[in-house]
Amino acid sequence: MRACVFGASGGIGAALVDQLAAREDVSQVYALSRNPVEARGKVVPLAFDLLEEATIAAASDRMGSEGPVDLCIVASGVLTLPDGAGPERSWSRIDGTAMAQVFALNTIGPALIAKHVLPLLPRGQRAVFAAISARVGSTGDNRLGGWHSYRASKAALNMLVRNFAIELSRSRPQAIAVSLHPGTVDTGLSAPFQRGVPDGKLFTPAQSAASLLAVIDGLASEDNGSFLAWDGSRIEF
Repeated sequence: MRACVFGASGGIGAALVDQLAAREDVSQVYALSRNPVEARGKVVPLAFDLLEEATIAAASDRMGSEGPVDLCIVASGVLTLPDGAGPERSWSRIDGTAMAQVFALNTIGPALIAKHVLPLLPRGQRAVFAAISARVGSTGDNRLGGWHSYRASKAALNMLVRNFAIELSRSRPQAIAVSLHPGTVDTGLSAPFQRGVPDGKLFTPAQSAASLLAVIDGLASEDNGSFLAWDGSRIEF
């Protein structure tokens, strides 16, 4: 199996790369990030920028030149912007420029990855495209409100993945596209928001990655287009 992980320098992304590279059924892992990770063993680092489609296209062309890609995981995303702007707790805090940045990174970037990577999936065998989403991106599960840009960007990502799943079923009937919720993971992204997380529900990146890969390994055709949590349970869109 040949795999690729977009967002390979983040907490979950790095753990996914490590665990995939350690598997006997994986022959190659493309680790894609803005600042390339270290090349080692099966790990092939590639640079890309979520905000620059040309870099996504170039990295995809490189992967495709060496054969089909059986597994693609998009592990990139943002909760707090580089300027420190965090999720809005009220509609009064919505800023159009900041919201556009969140959508560019959480929704449009992954959509462009899909545009260039989905054609690399094999036509005659099982393949998986998985995008890391968030439970707060479920409209049906929304009980608290707030976090407007983040929630909306992840909800939009979930809809895109559902669209991709439908389109894949026509050209690659054995391929599966899913959105995955990794749980609350102890990374820089979640660090400011970990207070109140129940005991045993704050996962290390390695724990989350292992759970996500177990879910991916267990996917069946009927899961195509689903939104699944780290434990395999279904999340309402």
